This record gives sequence, structure tokens and C-alpha cells, in this order.
Amino acid sequence: MRAARALLGIDQKRLAELSGLSLPTIQRMEGSEGVIRGQVESLMKLVSALNLAGVELIGEGAASPDGGRGVRLVHRAP
Repeated sequence: MRAARALLGIDQKRLAELSGLSLPTIQRMEGSEGVIRGQVESLMKLVSALNLAGVELIGEGAASPDGGRGVRLVHRAP
């Protein structure tokens, strides 16, 4: 989550606003060790907000030139 926020140049408060989640929920999710923990509905809101903002989440084993999990900005045609 920190990497996604860094790519977008936003803080936790802004991510909370974009996702419709509370700031404490974002803080708790971001503070999770390893896999992000949260209710499915909250996770879906978070993923949707990041996607709409232009961040692509890269899953384990997904096509990625350097391999591994991560985030990247989505290339959109002008």
C-alpha cells in the first residue's frame, strides 16, 4: 500500500477518501505484516480505488518483466 501511495503521491488520509474507508482502517491495513488484512468489502474498495487512480496491483506469478509481486502505474493512452 505504501508503494501504491508513493506512486500516486498521496497520503493515507487521501487514500481513505478515495476508497471510502476510514483513516484508521487504512492505517490498520497498511500496518499489517505481509499480507494485508481486512474485510473483503474493504479490500475490494481499496483495490478499486487504487485501480481508478491508475495503480495496477501485480499478483504473485503475474506477468511482470522483473517477476514477483508489486505495483506499477497503468499506462493509459492519451
